[in-house]
Amino acid sequence: MQSTANYLWMLSDILGQGATANVYRGRHKKTGDLYAIKVFNSLSFLRPADVQTREFEVLKKLNHKNIVKLFAIEEEMTNRHKVLVMEFCPCASLYSVLEEPSNAFGLPESEFLIVAQDVVAGMNHLRENGIIHRDIKPGNIMRVIGEDGQSIYKLTDFGAARELEDDEQFVSLYGTEEYLHPDMYERAVLRKEHQKKYGATVDLWSIGVTFYHAATGSLPFRPFEGPRRNKEVMYKIITGKPSGAISGVQRAENGPIEWSWDLPLSCNLSFGLQSLFTPVLANILEADQEKCWGFDQFFAVTNDIFHRFVINVFSPQRMSLHKIYIHAYDVTTEFHDLIYEQTKIPTENQELLFEGRRVILEPGQPAQDFPFTTPENPIYVVTREMVNIVGLRFEEVLLPKFFMTYDLDVDANVSKAVTGIVCYYCRIAYTLLLGQELMRKGIHWIIEMMKDEYSELVHKNTQVTLKFDFCNRTITKDLKLYEQVSSVGSELYDIHAKLLRLSNSQENVETSLQEIKNKLSPGGPLSDSWTSNDGTHASDRNIEKLEVMLSLLTEICCQFKKDKAQRRLTYNEEQIHKFDKQRLIFQAKKAFSFFKDECMVKNDGFRNKAQDWFRKVVLLRKQLLTLTNQCFDIEEEVTKCQHYVNEFQESVSQKMFVAPPGMKPAANPMYSSPNTLVEMTLGMRKLKEEMEGVVKELADNNHILERFGALTMDGGFRDVDCL
Repeated sequence: MQSTANYLWMLSDILGQGATANVYRGRHKKTGDLYAIKVFNSLSFLRPADVQTREFEVLKKLNHKNIVKLFAIEEEMTNRHKVLVMEFCPCASLYSVLEEPSNAFGLPESEFLIVAQDVVAGMNHLRENGIIHRDIKPGNIMRVIGEDGQSIYKLTDFGAARELEDDEQFVSLYGTEEYLHPDMYERAVLRKEHQKKYGATVDLWSIGVTFYHAATGSLPFRPFEGPRRNKEVMYKIITGKPSGAISGVQRAENGPIEWSWDLPLSCNLSFGLQSLFTPVLANILEADQEKCWGFDQFFAVTNDIFHRFVINVFSPQRMSLHKIYIHAYDVTTEFHDLIYEQTKIPTENQELLFEGRRVILEPGQPAQDFPFTTPENPIYVVTREMVNIVGLRFEEVLLPKFFMTYDLDVDANVSKAVTGIVCYYCRIAYTLLLGQELMRKGIHWIIEMMKDEYSELVHKNTQVTLKFDFCNRTITKDLKLYEQVSSVGSELYDIHAKLLRLSNSQENVETSLQEIKNKLSPGGPLSDSWTSNDGTHASDRNIEKLEVMLSLLTEICCQFKKDKAQRRLTYNEEQIHKFDKQRLIFQAKKAFSFFKDECMVKNDGFRNKAQDWFRKVVLLRKQLLTLTNQCFDIEEEVTKCQHYVNEFQESVSQKMFVAPPGMKPAANPMYSSPNTLVEMTLGMRKLKEEMEGVVKELADNNHILERFGALTMDGGFRDVDCL
C-alpha cells in the first residue's frame, strides 16, 4: 500500500505502465472516490528539472471535458516524490477498445464520430493554450461513459507535452514509433542524425494514424513483418508515400508496397462519411510539412463534418443504403446532388418516397424540414431508368490458417482474429438482411405507385374517350344535316376520317391498359409474391444463429487470453486448452459456412431476382408514360376537331342567314322557293334543339368524370372497365 496525505493505492492495482511513470487506481482517504494516481519512477528523475515539472505546468493550464483532469499534485509519504492525482477513467483507453474482437475492423460509425469529435475538441483546447502533445495515440486517449450512456474520450499523458505556438519549432524527440511523423521517426527510431526541426503539425500526423486505426482496426502503414520488426521498410513506406495516399501495406516479404487512396471495404464507415473524412486523412498524413494542413484548416474542415446530420436514403434499384451527411441549412438542390454522388442517379430522374408516399421537396426547402429518417425507415429514391443492382459492397474476409501445434501466444492471437472475423460476419449478415427487408418494403410501395399511375391513366383515358365520343357524334349529325352543302362537306369528311384513325389509337390504349392491369394484378408477373419466398427473412433468425457461434468463440478467446498470461499450464489445463482449440476451429468453420451459404448465397439470389423484376418495372413505367402521352395527344387532336366543328357550324349559319349590311338577304339558288327556305329554317331550329341536347349530354359526361375522379382517388387501383 502506498499513499500521500489524501490518497492511497495498491501497487498491484496498476492501470498502465510507461517509460517514466506508472498509473495506479487509488482512492481518496475520506470519500473513497476513485482516482488515477500517476507515480514517477527513477528514470523520470534523470531528466532535466524543467522537463520533470513540465507536465505539472501543462496540466495546470488545461480545463476541458476532453482532457483528463488534474485534481492535485501531492508527495508520496515514503520517498516524498511528487505524484499526480488525476481523473479516473474506468473504461480504459481507445487502444483497449480497438483490441476488442468486435472492433477488429474498426469502430462503428457512431462511435468513430465520437472519438474524432472528442479528439479534435481536446486538440483545439491544447492549441488555444499553445500546447503540443507529441505523443497522440489510442493508448493516450481514455474513455469514460457519460450520464447519457454515450462514450466520452479524453486526451491524457502529457509527459511529452510542451508549450509551443504554431510558428515555433523544437528538436527533442518524443512519441510512439507507429504514430511518429516521418522526420521524427528517422532520428528517433533509425538513429539517423539530421538538422531538421519539428513544428506543432507533427501532432496532425499522429492524429491521422490514430483516426485511420480507429476507422479500420489496423495501422495505415504496415511492413510485411510489422512496423517494429522491419523498421527500414516502415521508414520507406512513410517517406515514400505518394501524395494523397492514406495507407501503404506490404503483403509479402520483400514485396511491393500497395498504396491506397481510400479506406478498405471492411471498414465500418459509410461511404457518405468516408467521402468527408478521407480528404482529411490525405491532407494530414503528409510527410512534407509544406503540403500538410495547418491546425486552422484541420479544425475548420472537421468541425464542418461534425455540424452535419444524417439523412438515410435507400435506393431499391441499387439495393443499397446510403447516409447523406448534410447541413441543416442546405436545401433540396444540395440534397439531390449528394444523392447523385452516392447513387449516380441524376437529379432530374430522382423520385422520392417516404413511408409509402411520394415526397415532393420544394426547391428552397431546408434539410432540417425533411422527413426524419433512420436506417430502418429511410427515404427511398427511385428512377424510371434502368440501373444495375450493386447491393452491399463488402470485403469477403477469410479465416486464418489453423495449426494444430500447441502454442499459447499463437493460439491467443488466432482466437482473437477468428472472433473478430465472426463479429464481422454478424455485422455484414445484419446489413444484408436489412437491405432485403428494405427492398421488400420498397417493392411493395413501387407496385402501389404504379397502380396509382395506372389509375390516373385510366381516368385520363376515360376523359379523352368521352370527349372523343361527343365529337364523333357531333360530326356524324353534322354530316347528315349539312350533306347538301357541297362546299364544306369534304372538310367534314376529312375530320370524320381523322376521328376514325384516332379511334384505332384509342383501342390500342384500351388494349395496353388491360395488359398492364393483368401484370399488376395479384399473381401477375409484377406482383411482389416472390419476395416472400426468396432471400433471407428475419424469421430465419440467421443473425441470432451467428451470434450463438460468436458467443462460444468469444468464451474461448477470453480463456486463451488468460492462458497466455499464465505462460505455463498444468497438464490438465493443457488438455482442456487443446480441446478448446478444436472447438474454436469447428465453430469458426461452421460460422463461415453458414455465413456464406445462408447469408451470401441467398442474398445473391434475391438480388438477381430483384434485377429481373426491376427490368420489367422500368419497361412498364415507360409504357405507362408513353400511353399517358398518347392520351394527351389524342385529347389535343380531338379538341382541334371539336374546335373546327364549332367554327364550321358558325360559318354555315352565317352563310345561310346573315346578309351584308344595307342589302337584303339574297335567295340561295339552291333553294328554289320560300317554302324550301322555311323548311331549312325549321331544320336549323331542330338542329339547335339537338345541339342543346348534346350540350346537356356533355354536362352529364362531365358529372360522370367528376364522380370517377373521386372514386379513383378514394379507391386506388380498381377495375374501371364498367365506366
